[in-house]
Amino acid sequence: MPGVTDALDRLSAAADTGGAPAAADLEAVLSSADAELMDVVAAAARLRFRHFGNRVKLNYLVNLKSGLCPEDCNYCSQRLGSKAEVLKYTWLSPEEAAAQAAAGVAGGASRVCLVASGRGPSDMDVERVGKTIAAVKGASPGVEVCACLGLLGEGQAARLTELGADAYNHNLNTSEDAYAEVCSTHAFADRVDTVRAAREAGMSPCSGLIAGMGESDADLVSVALGLRELGSDSIPVNFLLPFDGTPLEGTWELDPRRCLRILAMVRLANPAAEVRLAAGREVHLRHMQGLALQIVNSIFLGDYLTSEGQAAKEDLELIADAGMVPLGLEEAPEAVREAVRVRRRGAGTDRAPNA
Repeated sequence: MPGVTDALDRLSAAADTGGAPAAADLEAVLSSADAELMDVVAAAARLRFRHFGNRVKLNYLVNLKSGLCPEDCNYCSQRLGSKAEVLKYTWLSPEEAAAQAAAGVAGGASRVCLVASGRGPSDMDVERVGKTIAAVKGASPGVEVCACLGLLGEGQAARLTELGADAYNHNLNTSEDAYAEVCSTHAFADRVDTVRAAREAGMSPCSGLIAGMGESDADLVSVALGLRELGSDSIPVNFLLPFDGTPLEGTWELDPRRCLRILAMVRLANPAAEVRLAAGREVHLRHMQGLALQIVNSIFLGDYLTSEGQAAKEDLELIADAGMVPLGLEEAPEAVREAVRVRRRGAGTDRAPNA
């Protein structure tokens, strides 16, 4: 089978000229051999550093309203009929949300993502979120706010812009062809319409995908190219967390090398986009998270909507070890230095060896 080298050359040339990448070349990235993995990472890394240098944007999630969603998205722990033991609560007050957001900003986040479960907001919900946006920006001047409230109705995108939302997130999640397999209560086109409405209203469009749901390489490439066509400024790449109590419980399709190929494919398809390493990174990339930072230029700090991430301190150490600098800081975080631990076990002792 031919290697991926020619495909990477064509993808790099397309990025240089602003041309559209070929789907076949992007699929070649996903099917590349382990011996070619570092070539794939290097090609994506060159684009990452060309557009973003060594900067990493930190984002912080605040779940404004958790659980009890009427939609039936198979991947979601908050879905209709979910038996996942996640937190369930109604709307946080603007003051509560602002306090949560301030913790993330203190940890280095430059964008706060305000998320609420549900099909979409009522007009009253939009006004409620507007008060929360004002409280967050009042407590953390200069922070960007991204809203994520589901499908938007007529006029709601424009109103959110008026209320101070800088960006709007609504993920496509998978390809149009595969969408009916993961959700029946709304259509792929509904998601596309919401992303377009956000962009047309002046908010920065944020839309990404979830990998590991049984999709094909062609599905992953299709959604990456769809995000390019939509002009998504930010592309969160999530790796499925198969919560017990959801239809995808027990679905474990990913390994760290597959995750790196997916991230590289998304970067090669969208060279200048903010590619964000999102939910599932700790579980699926594990010790290769630092290598992923050579491809992505954005991560979530701390916890996610219904799952816990690694400690924010570990996130900052990860960034420092990769030689990166969080956006907004003038210099890299202090390097991690651990004290030498003198051996007190194994050979020459009466304690068991470390094996």
